[in-house]
Amino acid sequence: MIKVEDLQLMAALAQSSSLSEAARSLNLTPSALSMRLRSLETSLGVALATRTARRLSLTADGEALAQEAQGLLGRIEQLPEMFQRNEQRLSGSLKIAAPFGYGRQCIAPLLVRFARLHPELKLQLDLRETPWPDRHDADIVVHIGSVRDSSWVARTIADNERWVCASPAYIKKNGMPQTPRDLLQHACICIRENDEDVSLWHFRREKADAEIRFGARESLRIHPALLTNDGGTARYWAEQGLGLVLRSQWDVEAAVGQGKLIRVLAAWQFDPAPLMIMVPSRKGLPARVRAAMDFLAAELSA
Repeated sequence: MIKVEDLQLMAALAQSSSLSEAARSLNLTPSALSMRLRSLETSLGVALATRTARRLSLTADGEALAQEAQGLLGRIEQLPEMFQRNEQRLSGSLKIAAPFGYGRQCIAPLLVRFARLHPELKLQLDLRETPWPDRHDADIVVHIGSVRDSSWVARTIADNERWVCASPAYIKKNGMPQTPRDLLQHACICIRENDEDVSLWHFRREKADAEIRFGARESLRIHPALLTNDGGTARYWAEQGLGLVLRSQWDVEAAVGQGKLIRVLAAWQFDPAPLMIMVPSRKGLPARVRAAMDFLAAELSA
């Protein structure tokens, strides 16, 4: 008979790259975990994993059992919620994945309030460079940007415009760009993230004039003077006068308000990076996931 401990073992192996990592997650020694794995394989009569000194990988049977184990453990964890008369009293664990910068600045403070509202809930915030598609075992993924070919359900919270900005010192020294094509004569800072073509900027005119038709979408190939994989670094470089940067409104709005940055080319709209909350399914969500999703949606949209 397969026990809950066996399900937990397979779930841990599926989420770990080595036997030692899986053992740590279960608070076991590697030798004890290896013994439990051999015992389970013997009882089932199949090999569930192949392991070397440095690497562990599941067999086809192991992957199938791990997938079932994760689903069963999730349903077991949801059982208490079926008997909770007051959905405001939430329990269990909740894992949220979000981008580094946005997660630190916006999601982490909100989870302080959510944790105080639901003290019996075990919260985990997993900050990642690419929370989607590297969702792992997250219950909710906070994603910035468009999503293609997603099997999850995405809920758009805000359009999140992207602004081209530069410091007052840079503009004073190099002049104010009048059209996007002028950017080719300026130092530009690009952010490498989500495997996107970061040097191809798309834009359209927001207001028509005698020469430019409203809404005509164009593209511009930027030749980066500086390149980084961290948005906060790119914004800091722009504040220090090193060039122009294309960043999400949420990231630069405060700096613009403080006078550290100036928004340029405001008559053009650059492709937005919508803020989304993503969940695995529309139906059958645990109460804690629905509550967290509604809380984040209400707070972030405001």
